[in-house]
Amino acid sequence: MGLISWLVFGFVAGSLAGMATGNRREGCLTKIAIGVLGALIGGSLARAAGADVSFHQFTWTGLLIAIVGSALLLLVLQALCVGGRRSPRRIR
Repeated sequence: MGLISWLVFGFVAGSLAGMATGNRREGCLTKIAIGVLGALIGGSLARAAGADVSFHQFTWTGLLIAIVGSALLLLVLQALCVGGRRSPRRIR
């Protein structure tokens, strides 16, 4: 895929993963970054599990793997409180 295709693919994967995890506050560039990184993470996990995954062309399987990888990335980031909800301050 070309650069524009990766950007669109990343935006779609990042947006859908944000909807799935309830994290919808990011901007376009953040969604693209999360989607592309999620595709790399999901592809690596799928290959480690023995699946034959390729992102050289658009496939629905590739998009699903990118969404799952993006959702995992968002959940890890939320668990680390990077851009996630912060705990409320206690009033004493």
